[in-house]
Amino acid sequence: MLSNPTTTPTGPLPLLKTWLAERAIEHEVHEHARTVTARAAANAEGVDPRTFAKVVGVRTDDDRTFLLIVDATDHVDLVKARQALFASDVRLLTEADLAALAPDCEVGAIPAVGALFNVPMVADYAIHEDRDISFNAGSHRFSVRVDRAAWEQAAEVRYADLATESDTRPAWARS
Repeated sequence: MLSNPTTTPTGPLPLLKTWLAERAIEHEVHEHARTVTARAAANAEGVDPRTFAKVVGVRTDDDRTFLLIVDATDHVDLVKARQALFASDVRLLTEADLAALAPDCEVGAIPAVGALFNVPMVADYAIHEDRDISFNAGSHRFSVRVDRAAWEQAAEVRYADLATESDTRPAWARS
């Protein structure tokens, strides 16, 4: 289901929509003002940032590449990622690495569908708590909202403890 974007979607969005449709995953595509962070995209989309998935590309010391999925309010903890990926070392992908991995995507807007890039995904346990999730759709102007359980099954998501909370709001404002 497309929420009447005023701009013609480019990049991987048509491929993403096909992937979702072939797997019968109900979804909504949202166009919003250009944003450069997952938290800003969540705000632009009008959803709780804890239900907006941030995609972080990493590479292990033995040259395996993964997409790690965490809430927009969290940061990837590389020590936890090392343990979850059974690696001695894990590093964040550079912008050049990300551009090579997903050349049709804007850097920092890779969708949370590793199958589109032949890359396995590991999601933080907090993602599993959400009924629906949103994520960038390859562009800083488009995001997609999906049923988390259907996405998880189709995308063959594996879960692990990956994140450190980075919500800087006062404790009373987080609930």
